[in-house]
Amino acid sequence: MSIEFLYQDEAVVVVTKPAELLSVPGKGPEKQDCLWKRVQQQCPTARIVHRLDFATSGLMVLGLTADSHRELSRQFQQRETSKRYQAVIHGIPTQSTGSVELPLRCDWERRPLQMVDHEQGKHALTHWEIIEEMTDRCRVLLHPITGRSHQLRVHMQAMGHPILGDYFYACDEALNKADRLLLHSDRLGFKHPTTGIEMNFSSECPF
Repeated sequence: MSIEFLYQDEAVVVVTKPAELLSVPGKGPEKQDCLWKRVQQQCPTARIVHRLDFATSGLMVLGLTADSHRELSRQFQQRETSKRYQAVIHGIPTQSTGSVELPLRCDWERRPLQMVDHEQGKHALTHWEIIEEMTDRCRVLLHPITGRSHQLRVHMQAMGHPILGDYFYACDEALNKADRLLLHSDRLGFKHPTTGIEMNFSSECPF
């Protein structure tokens, strides 16, 4: 459960979050260990800009000043960043590429689960493409255009191809095919909040 530090300067730090680690503290003393607090041990001024699910691994950027945090947050809110994920999903879709555009909202009775809701849900869009086919599963690249909670997990389930190891949304067969959620943020791009230079990072997929 070690955090890999990929880049650091006076304004930002880029790290790789391991699976099964919170991005920020949860409620209760048993949920205080998180990526943010661990990064602060090395970078005391680090501030969270975005999050990855507890079960998801991969790239995260944190701001080290109030100004850099504000600018990075703006880039994420305005969808000016680039994000890519790798996942292994149950079964093989009939097409090699596609998009899922289904509105999402919190499933209040089963929090923190999310659900598709065409009346009250917020717009959510995911592009996907197959890069490797296996007998009963395939590896896909996922490009979330929006950043809704659990978006990739719910969209893959809605396609009929849940992510392997997803204890929230996968059927038993897909859940039992992996000992963790097979979802990893492997590419992240943004403009440096101080210089404006385009920065792109990659992280090798661990599964």
